[in-house]
Amino acid sequence: MSMQRIIGVFLLLVGIFAFVIGLNASNSVTDQFSKAFVGRFTDATTWYMIGGAASAVIGLLLVFYGFRGKRG
Repeated sequence: MSMQRIIGVFLLLVGIFAFVIGLNASNSVTDQFSKAFVGRFTDATTWYMIGGAASAVIGLLLVFYGFRGKRG
């Protein structure tokens, strides 16, 4: 297995983990209060979900395509 795919799998797993933490945090009392009165989740929850999704997508792309640099 190439190094790009290993990094891709790692980013995919970290991204899924961060996204799940963001989803769980969105159900907390603090986030529900923020959602009810401000209309959005707290910044930390939002960044966990955005960062997790971005990391998972980048990891998935690395797993399937790897780096496309010039060789030789």
